[in-house]
This record gives sequence, structure tokens and C-alpha cells, in this order.
Amino acid sequence: MSNKRQLKLGVFLSPSGHHAAAWRHPDTNPAGSTDFEHFKKLAKIAEAAKFDTIFTADSDGIWGGGGDQDLRSRRELSTGFEPITLYSALAAVTKNIGFVATASTTYNEPWHIARKYASLDLISGGRAAWNVVTSGNAEAAFNFGLEAHPDHAERYRRAAEFVDVVKGLWDSWDEGSHLYDKASGVYYDPSKLHLLNHQGEYFKVKGPLNVPRSPQGHPVLVQAGASEPGRELAAQTAEAIFAAWQTLEDAQSFYRDVKARAANKYGRNPDHIKILPGVYPVIGRTEAEALAKKEQLRELIDPKIGLSLLASLGGLEGLRDYDLDGPVPQDLPETNNNKSRQRLLLDLAARENLTIRGLYEWVAGARGHRVIHGTPERIADQLEEWFVGGAADGFNLLAPTYPGGLVDFADLVIPILQKRGLFRTEYEASTLRGNLGLPIPSSRYQADEGEQAA
Repeated sequence: MSNKRQLKLGVFLSPSGHHAAAWRHPDTNPAGSTDFEHFKKLAKIAEAAKFDTIFTADSDGIWGGGGDQDLRSRRELSTGFEPITLYSALAAVTKNIGFVATASTTYNEPWHIARKYASLDLISGGRAAWNVVTSGNAEAAFNFGLEAHPDHAERYRRAAEFVDVVKGLWDSWDEGSHLYDKASGVYYDPSKLHLLNHQGEYFKVKGPLNVPRSPQGHPVLVQAGASEPGRELAAQTAEAIFAAWQTLEDAQSFYRDVKARAANKYGRNPDHIKILPGVYPVIGRTEAEALAKKEQLRELIDPKIGLSLLASLGGLEGLRDYDLDGPVPQDLPETNNNKSRQRLLLDLAARENLTIRGLYEWVAGARGHRVIHGTPERIADQLEEWFVGGAADGFNLLAPTYPGGLVDFADLVIPILQKRGLFRTEYEASTLRGNLGLPIPSSRYQADEGEQAA
């Protein structure tokens, strides 16, 4: 095993692939969203390639409400597995790979999240992670008795308290609290059990949690979001960050900013936050082959779907009233959903002089993440540039199609990264923290003992 700094790699799974038209591709499974064998196959491919994690997004509502007949071919409006349920099943058929499941702090209660993720962590032997989101889908509000989606700033205030409560519940039991001593009749040591007794602005939670501590202390905390509240929450709580940047300079700026905030404001070790930008690689054995793959998927995009993606993912509403082959207007109203993604798309359109059609063709593939294409060597070069240039600790892979795009990366790019000493050839540990190089967190009741090695 190399002692030099190495990439951390995750796979962002989706049923057919990350391109909006991937389900129409001849080599994909259009029903993959509810096909367990499909996800099992992808998990095993990723684990064989020594990826750190697999990740799935989630939402508490159908984007756009699901009633627009013009959007009947949009995959996101369909069905899919609840992530924790899916990963509990995948934990039984894998050994090393970590599971990043998404859950909202806006439409859950801390007790539910603490218990479910602690359970997944034990079931998997310490391989669980929680992707903390505040929910960018305004339709979710109507599934929880609300008249409107809460304001962006309020959602982040609630999230900060929510995460603190969940972490407190995860600290309910000290390591070694359960003795199971048949001779003495002592099942657990009550001195190692703690009540939370939290009372705050949003939550009142007594505790303790009825799930013991896991081999990795508690699940890894993951976050995505580049707005000002998002950066602040990430610096305070995140151990891994999923980011979306288009230029090396913007990625470097975000990397420096979040790690400096974590160190200077919250006293955290910046090495204990792994920043993993999303990357959408189109891989060909030649440049021409890679371009042909991009063109094949581009031709499958329905304009109605392209416009709906700009509206739901980027907050760019009202573009149906403009010429598709005209410029992207820069004076659109600010969204209450994903503010950082809206800004990213508007900046991209201005910088690259994109038409509305050109922008949705771009978004249909990477959803705002970085698009790279070319030969395996060229893909590896571009990843290495960001990694050694202080823009990333690794990457979250968004394959255009599954399983083909994942197989291409595993078979053609991973060996190059390994040969350069940039990626592992074997897993370092049995827990997700161990493989990410993150410490086991100290319990708030044992803070004076410091962080432990994973």
C-alpha cells in the first residue's frame, strides 16, 4: 500500500445512468430503479474496483409534482427504492464498500434518522454514511401537511440543530457498554449510557437511542451544497462533501474556503473533511469514440425534458417562453431551492455563450457537474490535475450509463490511477472511516479523550 496521498472515489448510482436519456440507451436497464439485482451488480463492480462508496440521491416528493403530461418521459418523475432499505440489502452481499444514503433534515425527525442510520451502520459492520440534505424539491412540502416549502435559510438553521441532535443520539452508548455477562446477569453497564435531554429552537429530544455504538463510532456525515449556509454547515459538520464545479479555479477556491472555515472557526482538522467534486466522464479508447458516445446520448434528449431539468435542478423557471436557440437570460428570479446550482448554471451559460438548448444538453448529462471526455489516459490526467492542484481529495463518479460507464471507468481508468500511485489496489480497512482516512469520532461524553484512529 502506498504511503502517498491517494484519491478517494465514490460512485453516484442511478438506475440507467446520469444522462437524462440514459434509460433510452440500448445497453441500459430502463426498469433498474426497482431492480435489486441491477443495484447488486453495480455494487459488486464498484467494490471489485476498490471504490470507497456508492451513493444514491433521494427526494421526499416527485419533482414537478408528476402531473405534467409533457414530462412523461422524464426518469426522475418515476419510482425508486428508499436508500436505507436498499443499502441494508446490499450490505449482505458486499464486504468493504461504503454506503452513502440521502435523507432530509427538513422532512424527518432526528430520532428517526439517528436510529435508521445507526442500524445500517451495525448491519454493514461500520460502512454507513448519511448524506445530509435540506431538500431542494419544493413538492415535498405537500407530502408533509405544509402549504409551502420552508425558506432556504430556515432549512439550514433547522439542519444545523438536526445534525447536532442526531450526533448526540449516536453518542447515547459508549464503546463496550453492552457486557452480555451471563454469569453475573449484567446485560449492560448503566454508567456508559447517556441521556441527551436536548431542547432547542426546533427540537426537544430526551434520548437515549436504542441502538448501540458501531465499529466506526457513528456513520460518516456527508453534505452537498455550495451556498453560504451550505458552506457553513459543511465546515461545521461534514466529513465528506459532494461538490459541483466547472473550473479548476472555482474548485480550488471552494476547497480552500471550506477547509479554512473548518480549521479556523470550528477547530477541526481540515484533513478530516474529504472534498469530492462530481465528475461525468465519457470514455472512449479514442477521442472519436468518446465524442460518438456523447452524441448518441445527446440525440435522445427530448426538449421538454431538457427544460424541466433546468427548472427543477437549476431553478431556471420560465425558459419555455424563450427561443431555445437564443441566449440564456441572466435576470431570472432567485430560486428558493438550489441556489448554488442556479448560480453555477447561469455563470456557465454566460462564460461559454450557451443557448438554452446548449445549456439543457449540457445539464442532461452531468446535472451541473464537471463533464470530461476522451481516452482513459486523458481522463486520468484531468482527475490528477484537480487532485494534485488542491481542488479535490477525490471524486464522485457520475457515469453516463450503467453498467457500461462504470465498467469503462473500472476497467480502463482505475488501472492507470493505480499505476501512478494515485489510487489503492486493496482496501485499507473494514470500515468506511478507515478507508476514507477519517478518525473515529469521540463521544461528546468522552471529549477529553480525543479522537481515536479509525
